[in-house]
Order: sequence, then C-alpha cells, then structure tokens
Amino acid sequence: MKRKTIPRDISWLAFNGRVLQEAADPSVPLRERVKFLGIFSNNLDEFFRVRVAALNRMKEYSGKGKLNMHMETAPDKILLQIQSIVIQQQERFDEIWRNIYNEMKNEKIFLITERDLNKDQQRFVQNYFEEEARANIIPLMIQSIPQFPYLREKSLYLGVVLSRKNVEKEEKKFAVIEIPSRILGRFLILPSPSPDEHHIILLEDVIRYNLKSIFNYFGYERYRSWVFKVTKDAEIDIDNDLSTSLMEKIEKGLKNRRKGKYVRFIYDKEMDIDLLDYLIKGLSLAKKGTIIPGGRIHNFRHFMDFPDVFTRKGQRKKPFPHPLVRSSHRITDIVLEQDVMLHFPYHSFNAVIDMLREAAIDPDVTAIKVTCYRLASNSKVINALINAVRNGKEVTVMMEYRARFDEEANLEWKVLLEEEGVKVIDVIPNMKVHSKLCLIKKMKGSRSLYYGFVSTGNLNEKTATLYSDHCLLTSNRNIMADMNRIFTYMEKWKNGVGPLKACKTLIPCPIMLRKELYHMINSEIKSAKNKKPASITLKINSLSDEALILKLYEAARAGVEIKLVVRGIFCMMPENKKFKKPVTAISILDEYLEHARIYIFHNQGKEKVYISSADWMVRNLDHRVEATCPVLDPKIRKELKEILDIQLSDNVKARWLDNSLSNNYKKDLSKKVRSQIEIYQYLNQKISKPLVSPELIAAPVVVESVPTS
Repeated sequence: MKRKTIPRDISWLAFNGRVLQEAADPSVPLRERVKFLGIFSNNLDEFFRVRVAALNRMKEYSGKGKLNMHMETAPDKILLQIQSIVIQQQERFDEIWRNIYNEMKNEKIFLITERDLNKDQQRFVQNYFEEEARANIIPLMIQSIPQFPYLREKSLYLGVVLSRKNVEKEEKKFAVIEIPSRILGRFLILPSPSPDEHHIILLEDVIRYNLKSIFNYFGYERYRSWVFKVTKDAEIDIDNDLSTSLMEKIEKGLKNRRKGKYVRFIYDKEMDIDLLDYLIKGLSLAKKGTIIPGGRIHNFRHFMDFPDVFTRKGQRKKPFPHPLVRSSHRITDIVLEQDVMLHFPYHSFNAVIDMLREAAIDPDVTAIKVTCYRLASNSKVINALINAVRNGKEVTVMMEYRARFDEEANLEWKVLLEEEGVKVIDVIPNMKVHSKLCLIKKMKGSRSLYYGFVSTGNLNEKTATLYSDHCLLTSNRNIMADMNRIFTYMEKWKNGVGPLKACKTLIPCPIMLRKELYHMINSEIKSAKNKKPASITLKINSLSDEALILKLYEAARAGVEIKLVVRGIFCMMPENKKFKKPVTAISILDEYLEHARIYIFHNQGKEKVYISSADWMVRNLDHRVEATCPVLDPKIRKELKEILDIQLSDNVKARWLDNSLSNNYKKDLSKKVRSQIEIYQYLNQKISKPLVSPELIAAPVVVESVPTS
C-alpha cells in the first residue's frame, strides 16, 4: 500500500540537508559556514543515538512487552534508506569541506597536518605534547586485552598500526588512542611564518607527530594511524521495579547508557583493512547500516568552536528591550495592566529574568510555580527562584529530568533546589512535562492576584539569544485559572486528568489539544464546503502526526487555504492534484533556529490565534504535558500575524517543502525578503528610537545544533 506520509526519519535527514546547504552558501561568512558543518555533524550524531537506535529496537521487537514509541511498519527498509542518504550527505559534506578548506587558505588560514610542520612548528608541537598532552594519553594495545575495551561515544579515537621495517612478512600490532579533546580542546594554534597567516593543527595530528615517542619502547619503527568514532543507543530504559523511585531509575539509566549498543561506526576510508576488520569484530558491528566510511577528519561538532581567526567577522545582533518594558516602571506593574508578547531573540530575555527577580523580593508575592525543561548552565532563572525561597516565598518547580541529554544537569538542579527549600514536583510516569509555564501569586490586601507567562521556548537565557520563540507575559484571569489547574494536575496527577479537562482557555496536552485541533480543522472544512473563506496557518518545528496530516489532506481537498512554516520534521505530502488549493509549505533555516509554534484558524472571520509548546507529533499530543494559549490582545494577534506573513514571504532563506524532499530554495523575482532580518527591523521600528545601528541588522550569526526535543 502506498504511503500517505513521508517517514519522519527520512524527513529529518532532509532537514539536516538544509543545515548542509547553509555550510555551502557562499553568502554566509566563512566562520559561520565552518560552524554549520559542526552543527550538521552534531545533529547527525544525535540522530543516530536516538532515532537510528529506536529503529533498530523496532526491527528487533518480537511483540513481547510494550515499546514506548510510535512503531514504524518497515524499520528495516527505513534503515537502508537512511544509510544511503547519510552516505550521499557525507560525500556532499566532504565536498563542501574541501571548498571551505581552500577558501580558508585564500584568507591565509591554514589547517595543517603533522606532515606540513616547519622546524619551529615541529619544536612547538613536541614541547606541547610533552608538557600538555602526554599525561592525558593512554594507548590501548587492543590485541593484548582479553575483552575489547569500552569506547566513549562522544570521543574521537586514533587507530594505530605498528610494524617493523625489513621483516619478510609484515607483523602488525594494533593500538587505540582516545584523543583527549575534552581536556585539551581540538585545535592548537601554531607559530606562523608570517604575521598575517594563521596556522592551526588538530590535536589528533599533534599525537600522530609524536607516535614514535609514545610507542618507541615496543621496538616498532613504522607507525600509521587513522581516526574513527562510534555512536551508541542513547535510550534510557525505565524498568518496572516499584521499589525504586523514578529518579533512581533515571540515574541508573544514565549509567547504563554507557553500555548502549553501537549504532554507527565512522572511519577514515583509507584505514588499513586489517585494522578495520579487527575493530568491526571487536565492536561486534553488523556490517549493514552501521559502518560508514568518511574522510581524514571526524567529530566535526568541535568545529562549532573553531578558533576565531577569520577576516570577515559575523556580528551577532543585539537583542533590544520590548518597548513596553523600556521604562523605569516595574515589569510586574505593566503585566498586571496589559499583556506583553516578547519575541526572542529579537527582544531581550532580561524581561523574564527581571519579572522573576521582582517577584523574589516583592513582599506581596507569596508563591511562584514554574516548569523547567532545559536550563542554561549558570541559570539566572534558578538564581531568582532560590532568592525567592530565601525571601520567604513558596516556590514550586516541575523539573523535567527526562529531557533528553539534559537528564544529568536537571537531576543536579533538583538536588540544589531541594537543598534551598524549593518544592520540586515528582515527575509523572510515562508523561514528560514540556509546557513552559510560570504562575506567580501576589496578595493585594485580602485579594489574590495572579500573573506569569506562557512560552513556546525554554527558560534558558542562552538559547533565547539563538532560538526564535514567543513568550506571553500576562495576568489574564482565565489564563491564570487554567495555569493553576495544570499545576494542580502536575502536583496531584494520581487523582486523574480532571484539572486538565476543566481548562476553559488554555488547551492542554494530553487529552484536550488533539480533540480541539480536530474540531477547529473540521470547522474550516465546513466553511470551505459552504463556499466561505477558510484557512489554516501553522508555524511549528515538526509535523509528523499521521492522523492530523490526514485531516489536513481532507481540509485541502475541501478547499481550505493551508500555509505551513515547518522547521524540521515534515511528514506531509503537500503536492496533490486533488487539493482544491495548493498547500504552501516552507522551511526557513538561517542565523536563528526557528523554534516557535503558532496556530491560526480563520474561524469564519473571528480568527483564533494561539502560541504553543506543542508540535504536531504523537509524543507532544499524547505523551507530554503541553500548553496551547490563545492570543487575546488584538494588537498582539496582529503583530504575530504580520511576523508570520514576513516569514511566508521569505525568498532568501526559505526552502519549499515538497513530496520529494528536494530542499529547493524559494526564489522569485520580487524584492528579496530575508525574514529574520525583516522581523528584526519590523520589531525594532516599534521602538521610537532604534537601539542598534542599521549595519548590525544584516550581520549573520549561527544557531546551535538542534536538540531532540
């Protein structure tokens, strides 16, 4: 039977292909192009750790027990398709890197190997090795070890072949060295022969140059080496042991993650064939789908931190305060009077921090409740909450310590918060809390006032400068009442989902949002069939829920105008002759990561506009606590719509999303519109006096790699 949707993993690879396009784009400054290669590599590592590992589990699934995931019907076929696409992308990656490498040479930036060192550089590398590197290097003679050694998945390794000269039959010995880039960094800046030149060497090449020093006491005279890396299944299995707390299970799972199955082995395609065979056997790798040849350099994720020696500098745009919070008035007072919508990264995140700080010291504030999913490493949010406790406030935090790859950090935050007297809500079994909510209670005489915020992005001041998100600061009584209900559910989930069902303004997940989306799409279908205006405009990260995709197909066949801005996973097939109106579907990949979710329904002229933490994925709709919030202020609704219109007009960084995942740029003959620059200008013009000079507006920056959630 013909598929009605694109497999999500194949769609994700198309998204990472768009990242690769940015690395190839000559209009992007060279340093940022190098970073995009690092982002591509890091994204792919995470993809193999999570998605390829999940597909392997599906393939091995025998029907016993229950897998906590959406099951693909043909995981083996998808895995073969993934391998084919990844190899093609790797070839394209290598081609882009060669071009960038040559352009770097034109800028007199030389990434040299151990073979290219002049006399001064040789002495420098030898001294560096002896003084800094040697103590961090432990070679493993793998043929002498009864059991093949444990290999870290985020590390880079040097496979070494040792041999003697003048021996009739070459006797080979194999060794493995872990490159200590975690401790020393990956790049070493060398003395250059000219002041206007920059010579840089990779740490593995420093080690290559000193292999004789490492192995000379073994009596070998010839040393050859090639890099490789492994990727492991990152899933944390939560067992059903009722005597163990969920926190203890997660801690156990983090330890067990080290023992995960290998899902990918990448190696230098020039590697000695005998060493390659030995490594494949030692790691118990299945040859099909897990073994990927590459070039001389791996772990390109480190290239996100490539030394800043470039002539053409990228200059990050400076966030500016929202016009309503520029005055000396307290943010709390403003929010108690009217709604404020912050648009990150254009608006400063400081408004959120300041509101929490004000609450922490306000003698009339009695309680603060907040959800936390991903936090900055030195979180100002956490500092504000701790200060609130010290000032006698009752602080409650839902800390989701199952946020993938942030589990360990969030467990540490939990311990710190509880030591300070913060109440940390127990996590809900089989249900991640992904909503971005804050509820603050303030007493005015004998009357309780509530205010806070609903956001599409995490409470993370670092990513708020890199990710495009929306945050509604509000004291709307209906929104606050529903937020109270959601926190009640999170605190007393054992009593059932009654509080979620009681919500009248916010639309929570699970239970409510899927049902409400069906209702709103059906309403548009009815209008279209009655020859009335009908439209749906969505901006989301991912669209993979098959039931909702089929409902969008039904709407398109009925004549509903559908416009989609989807950053990442896109499983819909938007091209269909049966659609009465063509579906407009684009993806924008530029300096900021498009992370926001906005839903707009025509609703017979009484438009419904929402911001949400939820993507249209099974996991968000059915297995997470999410919050979708109506935008009630007409001015803010207009602003959001105009921002979305700018994005739909993008013809510089927008790509068409089509059935064939071609990633063709949206090009037309009209005036060039680069939406992130246009939005910056649009929001900056709302301030009476621009806070930044115009030349900074077009200065590109680079988003960080995409988290899995």
